Amino acid sequence: MKNKMTMIAADVLEKFMRDVFTALGVNVADAGVCADVLIAADKRGIDSHGIARLKNIYYDRIKSGMQKTTGDFEILKESPTTALLDGKDGMGHAISKKAMDMAIKKAKEYGTAMVAVKNSTHYGIAGYFVMQAAEADMIGITGTNARPSVAPTFGVENMLGTNPLTIGLPTDEEFPFVIDCATSMAQRGKVETYNRLNKKLPEGWVIGGDGAAKTDAGSVLDDLVSGQAALTPLGGIGEETAGYKGYGYCTAVEILSSALQSGPFLKALLGIKDGKKVPFHLGHFFIAINISSFVEPSVFRKTSGEILRALRSSKKAPGHDRIYTAGEKEHLSWLERRENGIPVTEKTLSEMKTMRDELGLSGYDGIGDGS
Repeated sequence: MKNKMTMIAADVLEKFMRDVFTALGVNVADAGVCADVLIAADKRGIDSHGIARLKNIYYDRIKSGMQKTTGDFEILKESPTTALLDGKDGMGHAISKKAMDMAIKKAKEYGTAMVAVKNSTHYGIAGYFVMQAAEADMIGITGTNARPSVAPTFGVENMLGTNPLTIGLPTDEEFPFVIDCATSMAQRGKVETYNRLNKKLPEGWVIGGDGAAKTDAGSVLDDLVSGQAALTPLGGIGEETAGYKGYGYCTAVEILSSALQSGPFLKALLGIKDGKKVPFHLGHFFIAINISSFVEPSVFRKTSGEILRALRSSKKAPGHDRIYTAGEKEHLSWLERRENGIPVTEKTLSEMKTMRDELGLSGYDGIGDGS
């Protein structure tokens, strides 16, 4: 059965999310950043990380005490080109934007900078932060660890997070090059999307305790929590399709998101202690590289654009009339959604109604009622 979608304008969804965050106690500035990160995902067609995650990832965690709404953070250590920040379990989106802003500022003066963050929370799409750097004529790199859900190659236990390794850089086109993806075959948000759409998962995304692939999205979400299933690293199950490559990159991000910060890692990121929910204490890292330290930004943008255009114009495989480069589909998605709105599922509409009613938000009488 086809799932019903309701189209809602991006600015309406963004305002709704901002109002939810402020009603929960997030300060106005940070609430704006949080909403901006989430709506950026919806605009770019990354439906697993936008409005659909507002309730179960942020609203519910704030309500349960797993995540704080304060905008406090502390600089624990700093040099001209580095910094270590303590996010104090606050809003990951806001602390991460501040961290990348700090890296960009340092890189403008010294060429390259890296900022690490500890005791943070889920920061949304990683691409948002590398686009900050690209807009400043810099190369941006970021990564984060996450609650364990990925099994190592030849293993079946969820040990690693989906741990994206994300890179963004400017081009002379209308959009930057942005490669923003998990180091696993899929991430938990993608499984959630399949579950909302009542779709089966592709074989190879998830491995069960018996070593066999699992495809029922609903049961997989439960099994990921109970430890009866795990996501697979990029490349899939075993070594034949190079799963060891994704496993290696996933581990590298785990180390860079914990060892630099003296923070928790692997099973310590489950968010449960002595049977009770606790903050995740996630770690992130942000790198900014000033292009003008090497070459004029306009020259870099032109060269990168020529590379991308050459790739797109290369010989197509039979049955395919188009080749894409990273960031292109997301740009096309926004052009379409800017005109037609963001598609919202019935389940997400119901969650919006719940948040609206529980927080007493006014001005959203139609939202959440399917109208």
